Amino acid sequence: MKKRLAIIPARGGSKGIPKKNIYNVAGHPLIYYTIEAAKEAKEAGAVDRVIVSTDSGEIADVARACGAEVPFMRPDRLSSDKSKSADLMIHAVNFYREQGEYYDDIVLLQPTSPLRKGEDIIGAVALYDRKQGTSLVSCYREESVSEYNAYHRKEDMGIALHPDHNKGKRRQDLPELYVRNGAVYITDVQYLLASELVISDEPVLYVMPAERSMNIDTRYDMELAEWLMERALDGR
Repeated sequence: MKKRLAIIPARGGSKGIPKKNIYNVAGHPLIYYTIEAAKEAKEAGAVDRVIVSTDSGEIADVARACGAEVPFMRPDRLSSDKSKSADLMIHAVNFYREQGEYYDDIVLLQPTSPLRKGEDIIGAVALYDRKQGTSLVSCYREESVSEYNAYHRKEDMGIALHPDHNKGKRRQDLPELYVRNGAVYITDVQYLLASELVISDEPVLYVMPAERSMNIDTRYDMELAEWLMERALDGR
């Protein structure tokens, strides 16, 4: 039986939205929703432990109040806006190895995906096991954007991604395109330690509904997420 550690990364130095990870959204700190989904996955046996990796005492206090473990404070060198997710994951792996506790996989759950549900984590782990993957990323199917209608911009001129961009193509005839949504990542620990990468060359794709795939980066995202949550609570 594989042993899995769920890590919720939540550094304190958000620039776009101050204190983003504990910003009040629909009555709860943003991180609350990811902790709740992770706890549901733990109760179902999909993960063995749920921790928050943070450099902020304030976030640590909120996370503990929401029911997550905060077994250590993340070092400053792993907490800048340029820090890589792989590094904080390796830090957590080594922390537990020093205590004689070993994990087979890391499940990374970003708190900026509050619409992700426990069932998404459970489903992702089940698919990862069936496919015997080295890594998994959650994604959604993009229905309108493709290489046929997208451009790079150079001095106000469009550089087409596909040579047939001007031939006309019906939306239903576009090739299927799946986009990472940041909600669930699963990485084999041995692969993580050897490559220092979260995602392998051919990751398993766990497809989520687009309406649960929001990744909050801006205040607009935050307001839209809150509206969607409140709408769901109202049963609309």
